[in-house]
Amino acid sequence: MVRLVVVGAGGLVGRRVVRVLGEDPIPDLKLYLTGYSESIGKKVEFRGESLQITRTDLRLLKHADIVLLCTPAEASVELVQEIRGGPVIIDTSSAFRMDPGVPLVVPEVNCDEIFAHKGLIAGPNCSTIQLVMTLYPIYQEFGLSRVHVTTYQSVSGAGYKAISELETSSFDFIATGRANHGEDSVFPHPIAFNLIPQIDAFQPNGYTREEMKMVNETRKILGEPDLPISCTCVRVPVFIGHSEACLVETEKPPCLETIRESLNRFPGVVVLDDPPNQVYPTPLKCQDTDPVYVGRLRRDLSSDRGVLYWAVADNLRRGAATNACNIVKALLRGEKT
Repeated sequence: MVRLVVVGAGGLVGRRVVRVLGEDPIPDLKLYLTGYSESIGKKVEFRGESLQITRTDLRLLKHADIVLLCTPAEASVELVQEIRGGPVIIDTSSAFRMDPGVPLVVPEVNCDEIFAHKGLIAGPNCSTIQLVMTLYPIYQEFGLSRVHVTTYQSVSGAGYKAISELETSSFDFIATGRANHGEDSVFPHPIAFNLIPQIDAFQPNGYTREEMKMVNETRKILGEPDLPISCTCVRVPVFIGHSEACLVETEKPPCLETIRESLNRFPGVVVLDDPPNQVYPTPLKCQDTDPVYVGRLRRDLSSDRGVLYWAVADNLRRGAATNACNIVKALLRGEKT
């Protein structure tokens, strides 16, 4: 019997973790759901059962085999300090990602790192996950000399309140023609019918924390600490689904057909690329699915080794829940690449 506790089971990611685990059954799994404040007492469906979310109890966590944290960074730090040395902890927050002693894992890319854990495994940023899953097949075939990505990130990445704000402010804008923006807003500017080129706080180098997460996490996962990479992260008025416009320069001369075939063969990636027939990924098409979808694959007109493409994924499933569940499954099955 494997005792797995999902902490933060009432949140956007936690609920999807339960759903993903239910879709791909793990034998002899005993699932416990815990949370905080308003989620306590709520019920979540799992394999035909209705599981109740209970108050997070350190005693329960310490006696679990695996604890999956779907919690903010501050809560993750506190819990890890209390229970480390007992269960294997999988943390979806940003708290431990750049700790050199903590594996940062996308199982399709660096599964072996899971088995180097010292009781704690980190899951990457949602945008990083879909980026590295498209970069890695290209990296294997042709190497990488430079990467630039612009992200178009949905409001669900900022939580329930952000989703509610987009919904309410969109109705208000349609009704009044004005973009309402109060002091308690999640965003620094109105989000309805708008784009905001800022996600998280700006750093001294002019990049935001979100942008630097993508840079540093991508380098760590690929094992390329000096890879030239930069990015611009934009918040867009989409409920679920992050999109990325990627420019990749390769070390060897690239072949588009080989890249297309490599991407389509890679686990968890699906190529939707027939622009003349308007076939390419969109957030609505990708919502509530697990793959990273790639389209608009083409050569860069400004560089003989440049390739551009468009990648879209459900940030809550592929960008968090599915990745965490895949780590759980790899741990339990002892799968190494």
